[in-house]
Amino acid sequence: MQIDKLRGEQLDQLFDAILTLKDREECYRFFDDIATMSEIHAISQRLQVAKMLTEGRTYTVIEQETNASTATISRVRRCINYGSEGYKMVLDRLTDEEK
Repeated sequence: MQIDKLRGEQLDQLFDAILTLKDREECYRFFDDIATMSEIHAISQRLQVAKMLTEGRTYTVIEQETNASTATISRVRRCINYGSEGYKMVLDRLTDEEK
């Protein structure tokens, strides 16, 4: 995993902090303080791109609907195909919650 290079006390503390959040409103409050609007937008955009890729949408459609660059779409595709299956795990859980 790429993130293993950052693994340590600081990152553990961040993840532990995120795991304490109880609902969407707490997430809004925490992320408003901890990240810039651009950072939050980029992360949420990548998740939307991953969802659309797993649904079989084309790069053109994804680019038009999300305003993501083809470089971002390609990077997300690479993570889906060769990454740690984090996108799959989260998207599967979100799908299960919708049912």
